Amino acid sequence: MSDASRASVPDTRDRLLDAAEALFVEHGFEGTSTRMITGAARANLAAVNYHFGSKDALVQEVFRRRLAELNRQRLAALDRLEAEASGAPVRPSGILGAFFGTALQLAADTEHGGHTFMRLLGRTNTEPNAFIRQFLAEEYAGVLGRFLPALYRALPDVPREEILWRFHFMMGAMSYAIAGTDGLQLFAGRFDDADPARLIPRLMSFLLGGLRAPLAEFGGFRDERAGEGDEGGLAAA
Repeated sequence: MSDASRASVPDTRDRLLDAAEALFVEHGFEGTSTRMITGAARANLAAVNYHFGSKDALVQEVFRRRLAELNRQRLAALDRLEAEASGAPVRPSGILGAFFGTALQLAADTEHGGHTFMRLLGRTNTEPNAFIRQFLAEEYAGVLGRFLPALYRALPDVPREEILWRFHFMMGAMSYAIAGTDGLQLFAGRFDDADPARLIPRLMSFLLGGLRAPLAEFGGFRDERAGEGDEGGLAAA
């Protein structure tokens, strides 16, 4: 292979990943064909199989190339917080900042594909695809294995299932917000304040408010395991 040919290999591969990422956001996974991807990437029809082996493997790599680095940054942020805490529990607000704030910073990157990727990641929460969800569950296993125990330790008086529900709600809120302002414009009309960088303080404030909210009452009675200290524990987040 010539030097020029070698140089074109990563370039073609990256073009395929960039094209697939953008097309998946616009058309969904099932609605995006290999022909569409290679056409947008200015590559021949065999390029996907040559570089990735299959469309499924391409999909995995689209997520893996950015998600691996995002999760590395999340864990590094949590490591710093735990080192600063010197054995004490990390404040819940810091944990949320390390997990969600890091993702929102990536979503604010409109120059290098971060915003597009986070929109795609959010779409996986609303577009059922068992193959992709299983893959993402495996990719998230390590990072959630650190963050959820950190939240449990930070909020010892709050039932774990309540923390899981709130984490689920927060993931949904982030995904919906990053997806764009289309939903907002349905009831607000024209909406120009859509700068991704301004989303970070807005959404982090909202997520922290949700985490600090009093525990829900069911049938007019508070969960017996909640106890009187739970609202205080949440308020201290």
